[in-house]
Amino acid sequence: MSLDVYLTKAMPTTVFESNITHNLGVMADSAGVYEELWRPSEIGIDKAGLLIDPLDRALKLLESDPKRFEKFDPNNGWGTYDSLVSFIREYLKACKENPDASVSVSR
Repeated sequence: MSLDVYLTKAMPTTVFESNITHNLGVMADSAGVYEELWRPSEIGIDKAGLLIDPLDRALKLLESDPKRFEKFDPNNGWGTYDSLVSFIREYLKACKENPDASVSVSR
């Protein structure tokens, strides 16, 4: 017989990482999701599960009226309606798969 002793420590693991241009901030704001994307901590969002409803609403709104949002495509070509929709779709999927994940952003 023997005694087995273990010390374990949970290490943070990134489960999703993405990047999008600030040029799409106006479009995100028009879709009602600017704060959730760029400033989540300022509105009390610290877990991915808290992003599910707002991201879902924004995605549905964006997809329901592309012409309304395409007019916010930046003139300099950095960022498009399609890139914001894709970003939100992927982010939403990751939030649904990892609702307990901590949210952090770097601006």
